[in-house]
Amino acid sequence: MGNRGKAVKRLLTSILLFLAPVSALAEACREDLVQLRGDWGQAQFTVEVADDPSERGQGLMHRDSLPPSAGMLFVYDKPDEVSFWMRNTLIPLDMIFVDAMGVVQHVHHEAVPLSEESIFGGDMIQYVLEVNGGLARAFGITQGTELRHPAIANAKAKWPCGS
Repeated sequence: MGNRGKAVKRLLTSILLFLAPVSALAEACREDLVQLRGDWGQAQFTVEVADDPSERGQGLMHRDSLPPSAGMLFVYDKPDEVSFWMRNTLIPLDMIFVDAMGVVQHVHHEAVPLSEESIFGGDMIQYVLEVNGGLARAFGITQGTELRHPAIANAKAKWPCGS
């Protein structure tokens, strides 16, 4: 196992120690928490929410690190075509692109720090979750994974709050 593989394994181990037992994921939705579920199991991340143009423009730029159990949830007013880049972003990130119903449509693994390459997320994306690079693959987060957060209207949500 290379250095990158060992680092991801240490990061995953840290997160598994942090994550609440699966039964605790039934707790009420909170603004600072994103919950995910799929065939691979369940996970949660403490998140900062970026829901206005200024916050979305800043994102995770200029940060030296991101705690293993943390992320940022980008919230848009309506589904649209979404692209990201890594300008001024110092840490590798996984970008998880989610539709209006809270269903993952695309995962971009390990975006390269400081790259200005455009990363296309999809045409009808309303939410983007950024977490430490390597975690989406380590957990098995793929297209079809469901995400739950209060920003996703219960009437539309595949996995609504309170269920």
